Amino acid sequence: MYSKELTKGTLQPIILKLLSDSEKMYGYEITQKVKELTKGKIDISEGALYPILHKLEAEGILETEKVYIGKRVRKYYSVTGNGKKQAETVSNEINDFIVTLSVIFNQKQPSHDIV
Repeated sequence: MYSKELTKGTLQPIILKLLSDSEKMYGYEITQKVKELTKGKIDISEGALYPILHKLEAEGILETEKVYIGKRVRKYYSVTGNGKKQAETVSNEINDFIVTLSVIFNQKQPSHDIV
């Protein structure tokens, strides 16, 4: 599992990407999908997830729908039209960032072989 420090800045883009690729998802479903896709390397806690979802909702990027399942209410999140544009922008930025990181971390190291 990756450290919280390493994943912190990528949680919002991850959540936005998942939601933009789906019709709608609820909180627990999002955490489980991330865990499944990353083979457990990224684990989003409820304490990290819900503040991000609420922030994106307040910004008009997400909208919610309450569905009653028996006596329980499940809150589904979906991306608005404006949110779709935001998701595309963020995905492009993340992909560019990954390329930039690979330039730094995958550099050929000078050979120190003694001839």
